[in-house]
Amino acid sequence: MRIPPLLVFAAALVAILVAVAALAPVVAPHDPFGQNILQRLKAPSAAFWLGTDQFGRDVLSRIIYGLRASLGVSVSAVLGALLVGGSLGLAAAYYGGWVDRIVMRLMDVLFAFPVMLLAIGIIAALGPGATTTAIAIALVYTPIFARVLRGPALVLGGSDFVLAARSAGASDGRIIFHHILPNLASVVLVQTSLLLSTAILVEASLSFLGLGTQPPAPSLGMMLSEGRGFLLLSPWSAVFSGVAILVLAFGLNLLGDVMRDTLDPRLRGER
Repeated sequence: MRIPPLLVFAAALVAILVAVAALAPVVAPHDPFGQNILQRLKAPSAAFWLGTDQFGRDVLSRIIYGLRASLGVSVSAVLGALLVGGSLGLAAAYYGGWVDRIVMRLMDVLFAFPVMLLAIGIIAALGPGATTTAIAIALVYTPIFARVLRGPALVLGGSDFVLAARSAGASDGRIIFHHILPNLASVVLVQTSLLLSTAILVEASLSFLGLGTQPPAPSLGMMLSEGRGFLLLSPWSAVFSGVAILVLAFGLNLLGDVMRDTLDPRLRGER
């Protein structure tokens, strides 16, 4: 099967952003915490490629470390939601009956709350910070994974190869992990990629409100919030941090869309 060029572009863009975030101590040209009042609110120059903020800190270095913080929170939150929500969805589909009813009604309760309102409520109870932000986003996305995986797992649970494995005496764990879960790999990959893009936006929104990563640690949403007070005097911090959020969310969302079109057999003929 020929790999679509758009998939290569999206994967390369995400890989570059992840590599820059992972190699932040090596790639960043300046100390993201270093303050220099004499260099505050400077425009982009050879010394500071993206200018400086109100404390004279290098905007480029803080964006690189902000990428690292945003990706760390978002990836840990989505993986946690996948582990918990996916397990609940598989259990509900496989066992059915009262297990299915209880699990899905609990997920419906979480679905009843708006995403940001539920995340803010969780952070208000646990306190602001990167860890609590990851926990809040994970809880918000848990019912999404549970519902997304439950549907195809119900279909697979009644398939011939699962019935054959059950009749051969295979345990529940073996059937789930060796027969059902591998056939859900494409669904998991696509949904994880798409939710990562929205998790980036949720994390940036919470940091913008002062509920996410706390200063002095750099965060893209916090940089956008701090820079909005200097838009007329020096817009560089707000503009470039907003562009970084846009590029990161765009890359992950594009990757998820292209993966969905590539892995969905119903769309192969249309392409």
